[in-house]
Amino acid sequence: MRVEYNYLPQEFADAEGVIADWRKLITTTDFTLGAYVEAFEKRFAKHVGAKHCIAVNNGTDALILSLKALGIGPGDEVISVTNTFYATIGAIVAVGATAVLVDCDDRFQIDADKIEAAITPKTKALIPVHWGGASPEMEKITAIAKKHKLLMVEDACMGIGAYINGKHAGTFGDINAFSCHPLKSLNAMGDGGMVVTNSDEYAAWMRKYRNHGMVDRDHIEFWGINMRMQPLQCVVLDHGLNRLDNTIKIRNRNAAILDKGLKDLPQVQIPARLPGHVETFALYMGLFERREELRKYLIDKQIEVKVHYPLALHQQEAAKKDCRFDAKNLKNAEKQADLLLTIPVHQFATEEQMQYIVDTIKEFYAK
Repeated sequence: MRVEYNYLPQEFADAEGVIADWRKLITTTDFTLGAYVEAFEKRFAKHVGAKHCIAVNNGTDALILSLKALGIGPGDEVISVTNTFYATIGAIVAVGATAVLVDCDDRFQIDADKIEAAITPKTKALIPVHWGGASPEMEKITAIAKKHKLLMVEDACMGIGAYINGKHAGTFGDINAFSCHPLKSLNAMGDGGMVVTNSDEYAAWMRKYRNHGMVDRDHIEFWGINMRMQPLQCVVLDHGLNRLDNTIKIRNRNAAILDKGLKDLPQVQIPARLPGHVETFALYMGLFERREELRKYLIDKQIEVKVHYPLALHQQEAAKKDCRFDAKNLKNAEKQADLLLTIPVHQFATEEQMQYIVDTIKEFYAK
């Protein structure tokens, strides 16, 4: 039985609805911002429960735009987690600030108990990451930010469709970033991203900055750049929103099969699922002894698995110059980098495929 990691051929097997709406868009020649972008922004803001949504090129732009809107730059420190995708820390560096890396917990999320020890007089903001589509302890992190008067940007790039006690991921911070990369829970045909905020002031500034600082065709208020999402992608994402709830439902069903099937294996550590948390399972991750042997075994059995990632960010060469960290206190992330494996649980995987994965992993360890 084959279990593929990439589900995009199935996701877009029937794109006639998207193409029909593209034809409508093309007749309007509304190719830069305009009605299609505005309609999607309003719909996404309503979906997550935020006042404003600003659509941008990608998740990286969303993070950079968020930090710039908050006035973060040279001389400032921003605390985030060392086991995240490069863009989280790259965005901090891109605005000229220093990234301060802390460890993760056993759920692969930023360890909220490690944040306060990393705060200095230079600390200006926190970036908690909803890594893999699960959420960190946002209530605790929000309390820390409030106590120390810190700004907060959520990296909810994998969090579209995730909830914490009924509140959508990416709605706890001052400004929050989402990604619509093709393998996210809400995916564009290419790149896409959004920021959301409840602040009128931040929203107004970001709308101008992502469009060169323009207030109208003939005037700019300040120097901005082009971060605009393309209207063609807004059409794709609008269709994707129609499927999102069902996508999350199926992913959670598939993840539950793996959780149940693997929980009693002594060689496997599956992260706890917190009460009141709904995950997107952009990544289904666990720690597996003899990871490399198992990975090759599963691939031989036609189960496509990945590693996200074999190096924590503090282990990367780039981190030595632009990040502050104490490697002695990042051992959990290093352990996870050595043992972590990502298994497909996407919405096109069947229950039979999930059971095949469980049986194959058990077969490997039985040997």
